[in-house]
Amino acid sequence: MQKALGILLLLALGLLGAAPAASALTPAAVVVEDGAGVLDTNTLLPAVRSVDFYQPTTVAIFTYRGSAGDNLNEEVLRFARAKHPEWISPDGQKWADGLFIFALDPVGRHVGTYFGEDRKVPLDQQQKIQDATKQLFREAQWTEGTIAGIRAGAELINQPWYRSAAFIATVVIGASCLVAGAAAWLLVRLRTRTASRAALARGDRGYANVSMDLDVTELNARTIPAASSYGSMVLEKYRTFLSRYNAATALSAQVHALTGRELSRRRNLKLTRQYADSTAELDSLDDVIADSNALLNLASGWPEAWDRQVAPLRRELDGLEQFLADGDAQGGSATAAALRSFRDGTYSRCEQWAAELQSGSLTPEAALDRLRDAREEFSTLLRRHSETVTAAYARNDREAELLRKGMAGAAAPSDRKTGRSFEPSIIGTVYPANTFFSVHAFTAGWTAGQHSVARARGTTGYGSSGGSFSGAGSSSGF
Repeated sequence: MQKALGILLLLALGLLGAAPAASALTPAAVVVEDGAGVLDTNTLLPAVRSVDFYQPTTVAIFTYRGSAGDNLNEEVLRFARAKHPEWISPDGQKWADGLFIFALDPVGRHVGTYFGEDRKVPLDQQQKIQDATKQLFREAQWTEGTIAGIRAGAELINQPWYRSAAFIATVVIGASCLVAGAAAWLLVRLRTRTASRAALARGDRGYANVSMDLDVTELNARTIPAASSYGSMVLEKYRTFLSRYNAATALSAQVHALTGRELSRRRNLKLTRQYADSTAELDSLDDVIADSNALLNLASGWPEAWDRQVAPLRRELDGLEQFLADGDAQGGSATAAALRSFRDGTYSRCEQWAAELQSGSLTPEAALDRLRDAREEFSTLLRRHSETVTAAYARNDREAELLRKGMAGAAAPSDRKTGRSFEPSIIGTVYPANTFFSVHAFTAGWTAGQHSVARARGTTGYGSSGGSFSGAGSSSGF
């Protein structure tokens, strides 16, 4: 192994030694056309003029105030034809040799990169240049983002083969594969064993809790009023409780029989996680059975049981303001105002329901109905607000559909795939997980939708006015 590694290293060094040294050339010229009026040239020009390119390159910077529906590629070409024909090749079909154009639309939120034929880079590298700017542009740091984009372009335009990521990766992988392969194998096994033991410990904690409370859980189940719609559903869950507990007992014996070597295998990590998940759900269910007995019978400890039923909705309401403060959340909209109004009113209503339970003027069944109705109303208000943010963000029907698809995917979770845990409440037990829309689901769905839209917004065409122009370049949204 050491001999083979030495040969690979010598080969890599020989290739690097034979490679020509890369030149470091500042831009041949820098042209700034800041139509949007967002750039600080006192900062921009010295920074750009000090950037090193591999070949003499003219840097043109163009900004304009467009709209979300504009094609930035088309706008750059239109401007070049009208104001800078020297940016276009003599035949009018490409960008001029030696040219790198960096374009920004801070209103429509697009960034674009365009290249002369002797300076062009592949589309994936164009995306890397654009991506280098986006976080800064999202923070409205227009000058800093432009500098970052030009620096990223300088690193990739005419990059020598021996400095390319592909070559470096090939050398590194080739030189280290013999050692790294074995090390990676050992590391994976070590991590798998560690994860298996962690899952085993988590499963043991849940199993111990369930086992210790088994008699109490049975007693609680016997005294839950079957005439209650909530009680009957919880009792239906309890009907399978013992069979699931017996299955967990068998699984416990199976995973505890595994040796350290066997715990290092992926299939057994899946088994230990199954054990941990099953005991965690049983542990939550026995708490729900206890709360159902206490609350539905107004027995000792019912106020604490009621608080646990309210807790999921209260967490949603407590996190609402932070959610609405996000830049794209349309916190000043009418639907956001409706959410805030609901939040403020629900805080007081929850206190009123607790007081009515205490006085006997409200039955536990009716209190749970009101809580269910409140969660359904909150879900409806969130869905209406999702239409508000969709309408504000989407530029066309296609983008709106992508955003809605992201929301729909988050609103219908698959427990094992999303990591969604069993909700330890009576309502969470009675109703399916996708009954209520949550702030967490909204945020996850919105993020997924935005990613889909960002991919769809990337474009390489020059629009209807571009004619047969086919210069290298593309744009994307931020």
